[in-house]
Amino acid sequence: MKRWLSLAALAVLATGIVGCNDSDDSSDTNATTAVAVAATAVEFIGMDAPSNIADMSRSFSTAKARVYTSATEFTDYPLEYVKLFGVKDKVGTNAHAAGQLYNHNMEPLMDKDGAPVIAETPDSNSLLSVDGKLFMVSHLEYDWILADGSKPSSRMPMNMLLTNITQDASGKLKAVDQKPIDHSSVEGGWIFCFGSQTPWNTHLGGEEDYDLYYTEASGTKLATATKGLTAMTELYWENTKTANPYHYGYNQEVEVKADGSYVLNKRYAMGKGTWEMAKVFGDGKTALYGDDGTNVLSLMFVGDTTNDLSAGTLYAQKFTQTNADGSATAAGTLSWIKLGHATESEVKTLADTLTFADIFDYLTPTQVTDGADTTSYTAIKAGHTGVEYLKLKAGMEKAAAFLEPRRYASMLGATTEWNKMEGIAIDEKNKKAYMAISYQDKGMLLDASFAKDDIRVAKNNCGATYEITLASDQNDTDGNAINSEYVGVSIMAPTGLIGEEIATDAVGNTCNPNKIANTDNIAFSEKMRTLFVGEDSGTHTNNFVWAYNVDSHKLSRIASVVAGGESTGLQVVDNENGHAYIMSNSQHHADFTSTTPADLKAVLGAQIDKYNANFGYIGGMPGLK
Repeated sequence: MKRWLSLAALAVLATGIVGCNDSDDSSDTNATTAVAVAATAVEFIGMDAPSNIADMSRSFSTAKARVYTSATEFTDYPLEYVKLFGVKDKVGTNAHAAGQLYNHNMEPLMDKDGAPVIAETPDSNSLLSVDGKLFMVSHLEYDWILADGSKPSSRMPMNMLLTNITQDASGKLKAVDQKPIDHSSVEGGWIFCFGSQTPWNTHLGGEEDYDLYYTEASGTKLATATKGLTAMTELYWENTKTANPYHYGYNQEVEVKADGSYVLNKRYAMGKGTWEMAKVFGDGKTALYGDDGTNVLSLMFVGDTTNDLSAGTLYAQKFTQTNADGSATAAGTLSWIKLGHATESEVKTLADTLTFADIFDYLTPTQVTDGADTTSYTAIKAGHTGVEYLKLKAGMEKAAAFLEPRRYASMLGATTEWNKMEGIAIDEKNKKAYMAISYQDKGMLLDASFAKDDIRVAKNNCGATYEITLASDQNDTDGNAINSEYVGVSIMAPTGLIGEEIATDAVGNTCNPNKIANTDNIAFSEKMRTLFVGEDSGTHTNNFVWAYNVDSHKLSRIASVVAGGESTGLQVVDNENGHAYIMSNSQHHADFTSTTPADLKAVLGAQIDKYNANFGYIGGMPGLK
């Protein structure tokens, strides 16, 4: 009863705030008109978690950026969250809403009630400056709710957006024109998750292959995940062709031209998987991947040529734990197993022509249970918690390396026990990479039932972000030189980046709201010496954007997103014509956690448009020299 009275009091605060939405592109911002600042340091003055219905129902920031120009002189800049547009908005000459989904002819997909299918899931952003013009490449990840309020029975084909952006003298950004990116030239697209900006100013977006991979060795009755193939075949291809699961799960690169045209490539040579994102490091050749799922791996790509992802070598990480079993987080050394070398055209040809059964002999779980001889097969756990028994067919090494890198890596002894691996970021100065683990669970825990058990740590539903030390002059496990200056050699989790479980509090949080929970998107700013973290948690009622200074280890909350929603789209722009931006979206609003009290859900749900979601940024800072 006391909790209800408290929530009722919050509801009173909500009276009359139905129209109290996020800042949009017609509002003023706190952006400074100052030119870029030569800063000695940047410190973020954090904000409290939202404490009333109005704030819990919106994305906003009341944090400050303190920019030091000397050891004792500084200026505080108030930050503000600015919504550029929502998924239901039409921008410029775009004939359809930003969140519209399309078939292979770029015709709108329609909901079962005849309404357009609008994806409520903005994800990655890359704000690109091309010959003095600003463009933003953005992702739509999946469709979480249909027009009638029901959940879709399967995922749907997805797309990306290209938005023309203008910047005024005060630093305010505005979306002025937009078009969807046509993926028909690369077999369409599936789940577009996080992404990054390459050193050569292109967008690199992750594509997750959930529902579009072969699973017969896992014991399912059909050779592939039926729902995903059906969706691509019937919705995207309109039954003009049958979707091939080996065409999905690749990083995609978008090069934007000054005239607003673009070049799209699916980077087959980087391998197939459930890629949250890949981050290309400062050499323009080395990329580290985030593999989002259960029993997943860390993959490294080293390109043949600088600023070219069309050919290269794949390496899979082997983790050797050095701290005690059951420790709070994993700590250990890293080595790298070479999987193979290929060009984009080679892998595309393999994808066009091969099936799982062409690459592997396998035993189903039923055959194993019935007493089949397993001695000539390799037992692995890769991509799920079940055991698969595989044998590579003759001449299929390259196919396995690039079409089935997770399974093949596990067969070769690499570690496939990481769980819900998300964003990747790089601190070039200190040669450190950061890797998000949203939930520390499943394959990362002690598993006495399986012979291969590289990671043996304690469960943590709040997750952790790991720090990887990078080095040059490294060899692979066969003793051959790795042609990269960015090879991971050790890994640990800084204390300030570890989530903390708590007993469920009054608003439904099961992780400490004053610490990061379930890291998803991450981005690093060299000039600010700051790692920015966006949450995707089922453990915070409101998810947050955090700033973590890697030198001082100070953690500051700098934004809160709509209750039930996820923080996405993080990208840091240190200086664009004298202004700095933290690109920041939110998605699946009002998708409340299971522990959010029912009465609070009802009050919040009345204030939130769950069919809309935000593309935007955190503004107010001067550019940094």
